[in-house]
Amino acid sequence: MLLGRHSHLYNPRTRVSGGRLDRSAYILLSRIQMDGPMSIGQLSEAFGLDASTLNRQTAAMLRAGLVDRIPDPEGGVARKFRISAEGEHQLDADRAEYTQGLEKVLSGWTAEEVADFAAFLHRFNSDIENLEGHPWPRP
Repeated sequence: MLLGRHSHLYNPRTRVSGGRLDRSAYILLSRIQMDGPMSIGQLSEAFGLDASTLNRQTAAMLRAGLVDRIPDPEGGVARKFRISAEGEHQLDADRAEYTQGLEKVLSGWTAEEVADFAAFLHRFNSDIENLEGHPWPRP
């Protein structure tokens, strides 16, 4: 909770200067980047969110140029959302800033402490995802 709450302390970008992605866009773009194009139904299943919520979120991302709506590459009926070049750019920029912020926070930690923290955080997130029945794909 603190990590998310205090991210503004180590991430100085503001909406005026190009701004960060909002939380929902960051999460949806991350999943689409990982899995490839996804339909509203697939996003709903992946996140356990209702279609109306995802319709609002994807509409905002379309307006911002972060995603493109495309025909299903596999020939299905539903249209899918693909991350756009702008979406990739913003997602990569935000991820780099978050990483730099974490590096500042962890600068006094040993390599072993950082590795232990990463392993525990990975396990914690995986256990939450498994309890919810929505595991996140990771390479």
